[in-house]
Amino acid sequence: MHANRDIFPSCQTEDATARVSRKPPLCSGTWLDRGWGKVFDVAGERDPPQPKHQERCTKMPEAKKVVVQLPRKDKAPSIAKRYELELEALDPIGVELIESETFDEEKFIELAKDADGILTSWGVRLNSNVIDNLNKCVIIGVGSIGVDMVDVEAATEAGIVVTNTPDIFIGEVADHAMMLLLAQNKVLKRLMGFCEEGRWFEMRSVPSEIPRLWGQTLGLLGFGNVGVGVARRAQPFGMHVIAHDPYVSELKMSDEHVEPVSFKELIERSDYLSIHAPDNPGARHLVGEPELKAMKSTAFIINTARGPLIDEQALIKALQDGEIAGAGLDVAEQEPPKKDNPLRTMDNVIMTPHTASASTRMRIETRRRAAREVALALSGRWPMSCVNPDVLPRTPLYRWQPYSMNRGPNR
Repeated sequence: MHANRDIFPSCQTEDATARVSRKPPLCSGTWLDRGWGKVFDVAGERDPPQPKHQERCTKMPEAKKVVVQLPRKDKAPSIAKRYELELEALDPIGVELIESETFDEEKFIELAKDADGILTSWGVRLNSNVIDNLNKCVIIGVGSIGVDMVDVEAATEAGIVVTNTPDIFIGEVADHAMMLLLAQNKVLKRLMGFCEEGRWFEMRSVPSEIPRLWGQTLGLLGFGNVGVGVARRAQPFGMHVIAHDPYVSELKMSDEHVEPVSFKELIERSDYLSIHAPDNPGARHLVGEPELKAMKSTAFIINTARGPLIDEQALIKALQDGEIAGAGLDVAEQEPPKKDNPLRTMDNVIMTPHTASASTRMRIETRRRAAREVALALSGRWPMSCVNPDVLPRTPLYRWQPYSMNRGPNR
């Protein structure tokens, strides 16, 4: 819509921030259809459609202020160019887009205290102190599935909506979990090491010690979008899939040909235990020493969710003592892991650097989706992926879509 219009004025770069001021759309009666990104001018020739809960405005509010703290990989000199993906959704509602490049909490507070919205996926953690100092914030849009960098409870208490991007890179993470599972089934790390050392024949007997995948039991701890994706990938390999998730109906699991089980059964029966639960205070060390001792000595654990879900010290001891057979980890309790962390050098552990979601599409679409959520809230509507939905009835935002009934909130 704006392809032929110069919508990006000159930018001013500061020490910790860069900003671009943008005039809000004219509104001598303008109605913004955020769902499709169209602007209708009431004073023009076309009459706009009138949604049930939306009144025509007679006075346009001041431009909204959105603070962005995202990994800065784009070398474009202009903030408008660097954030053109976000501005696809934010430009039609009129924003003052401000880029934060500080890792100092107090500097970030000074920058964001009067912000209407925040877009984030790294940088300063939005803890209770930061949130308590957000005087105008309506929404915090997180560009990932996990929202552990935001104190969601503090945001909820402050009446701030928190959103994530729960459906953008599901396939990538599910593929990665299966890659780690298959690599452990074929003892890939050890075989590659022997090949590199020229010990061609010495390891040929080792794979014969591992049962074939067909008939093995895969246990899924968490049955959200990624868990479903892993189940669908594992079943063609002949694996029997079981799952535990207190927020998902057994009917949903049965529809996916997955057996619903208790947490205790999941731990005891799994030949491969794959973690797909959200990281929240109640889930920290969900798999600890008692669970690891209860697992089969031949079992492998796979984690592509969040590091703190597993008690890392207990995992190291279980691996060293032979209580489980191995682990495939894309995440760690501390990232990056310390150089002396034994998990980095164990033959029966495969680690990747928190890259399960990576693909050419992931970052682009995640940025777009997170910005669309912010645009929805700043234009007066419920966002689509709210992780603290109990805050929504306490906001002036209006509900325009049905509730999702697939699972509980990702918090």
